[in-house]
Amino acid sequence: MRAYYYDNTELDQREVHDSGKPVSVDQLSQVGVLYWRITGDNAIEELDKVAAERSYKNRDQIVVSPEAMGEIYETKVKSFFDEHLHEDEEIRYILGGSGFFDVRSEGDEWIRIAVEQGDLLVLPAGIYHRFTTDSKNYIKAMRLFKEDPVWTPINRPLADDIEIRREYLKTVSAN
Repeated sequence: MRAYYYDNTELDQREVHDSGKPVSVDQLSQVGVLYWRITGDNAIEELDKVAAERSYKNRDQIVVSPEAMGEIYETKVKSFFDEHLHEDEEIRYILGGSGFFDVRSEGDEWIRIAVEQGDLLVLPAGIYHRFTTDSKNYIKAMRLFKEDPVWTPINRPLADDIEIRREYLKTVSAN
């Protein structure tokens, strides 16, 4: 995992967009983003431990690529890149490939998080974020859920005034 401020240029969303200003794991944790690097022979055991500690009961896998998704790939990748939030945590363990999660900083700037195989990322409920594959156009991820697998985005600005967003902002300002 590598995190940095997004450069806001007009390049394709799948390009690196590195502003040259790095963001540390500690800085990510200040906006509620958690990160683990889980690799090796006991990776699934370590993942299961984190899942149990955080009460994740269900999981599934998703492959985002032109081969796996066919004609809808470009449309889906563009929809994942719309700024949104969820009422639950978003948890992704990267099984293969690579991509980018962008999250809003406290100052409402984009922070780009480059993920690859072995990265486990938890985005808190209420944080504005977006996702895209990188220029390789392939990522395979395990999605973990506290309850039934549901992925319901609430796009900005519609989500500005919902309770989970207000709760998130209180948590971040307390840090």
